[in-house]
Amino acid sequence: MPFEEEDIVAMVRKVFAGRVVFHDGTDAIAPGITVHKIGGHSKGLQCVRVKTRRGYVVLASDATHLYNHFEEGRVFPTTYNPAEVLEGYEVLKRLATSTAHIVPGHDPAVLKRYPAVKSGLEGWVVRLDVEPRSN
Repeated sequence: MPFEEEDIVAMVRKVFAGRVVFHDGTDAIAPGITVHKIGGHSKGLQCVRVKTRRGYVVLASDATHLYNHFEEGRVFPTTYNPAEVLEGYEVLKRLATSTAHIVPGHDPAVLKRYPAVKSGLEGWVVRLDVEPRSN
């Protein structure tokens, strides 16, 4: 089970409190920020595309857990629809300025490839609006 009971209950409470907005497909969240339905890993999965000074960066979330998933066409073992995962990799590549602009949802290498936002936050919070270090 990928979700805990209390996580679901907390989200339902937020829905009833009017604190949740649902988006299906592609939608603009704010100027320069859009969400895009990817699917695959879980139903309704979305990625976020952000216009930065270096181009369009795609925050892949669970659409690709690790760099080598989309680079090598690998699929995370807990997956709703493997074919949609592979299709999703192509969507990520189309949305991003380049593959160097795709940020996987769980890869610790993200924290090594990008610089910290400020001293003392190394390994915790990084800048995605600058070019990554070479891998």
